[in-house]
Amino acid sequence: MVEIKTDESLQAMREAGRVVAEALAAAREKAAPGVTLRELDRAAREVLTAAGAGSPFLDYHPDWAPVPFPAVVCTSVNDAIVHGIPGDERLADGDLVSVDCGAVLRGWVGDSAVSFTVGRARPEDTRLVETAYEALEAGIAAAVVGNRIGDIAHAVGRVCRRAGYGIPDGFGGHGIGRTMHEDPGVPNEGRPGRGMPLRHGMVLAIEPMLLAGGADEHYTAADGWTVRTLDGSRAAHAEHTVAITTDGPRILTAL
Repeated sequence: MVEIKTDESLQAMREAGRVVAEALAAAREKAAPGVTLRELDRAAREVLTAAGAGSPFLDYHPDWAPVPFPAVVCTSVNDAIVHGIPGDERLADGDLVSVDCGAVLRGWVGDSAVSFTVGRARPEDTRLVETAYEALEAGIAAAVVGNRIGDIAHAVGRVCRRAGYGIPDGFGGHGIGRTMHEDPGVPNEGRPGRGMPLRHGMVLAIEPMLLAGGADEHYTAADGWTVRTLDGSRAAHAEHTVAITTDGPRILTAL
């Protein structure tokens, strides 16, 4: 069932989204060669605490996971696509990092992700990250009243495929509101004009995931959470929580 949010609810979700943006900014500012992934989690956690917000990630335990998620951010490095657990691994110069974060504020959830390079960036990594954001922007531009879910999926997938990148099977965006994962699902590839019509008050997390090697295959690491590219190529992940409104798409997780 898809919940249509009131304008007041959208404003409340904007406040949760702003906390997410601030937490991601803090984690990104902390990232540097020699810094541990756990320190990125700590930086984001401090922002959530100061805002009086909770985390939809911490202790999240879906049926497929062997243990609850132990942090407030996912930190996915190099060949990790999503769901990386922040531990004592230290960042190195040239690492490609994706940080995914959520916040719960007064019962409403925001969810967003950023990708960036630590230190000196390889040209191929810069192109990968730039394309991830281009795909995100294309998906957001398609998130208008009267379009359908397939229009968002097609817009995202077209950018990714045109650049020669893979799209991991089975992963994509989702509805969001009182909980982190709601209906409808938002694939990262699809046919235009298909799927659920977009209405004012729908809120979607749009999140392209790009695999540099061009293949779509992936596997789950031994920790039961981290999803990695099968060919060992690098990955990028970009995400915003977006409200569908009669005035056009509204990004709720911007600073």
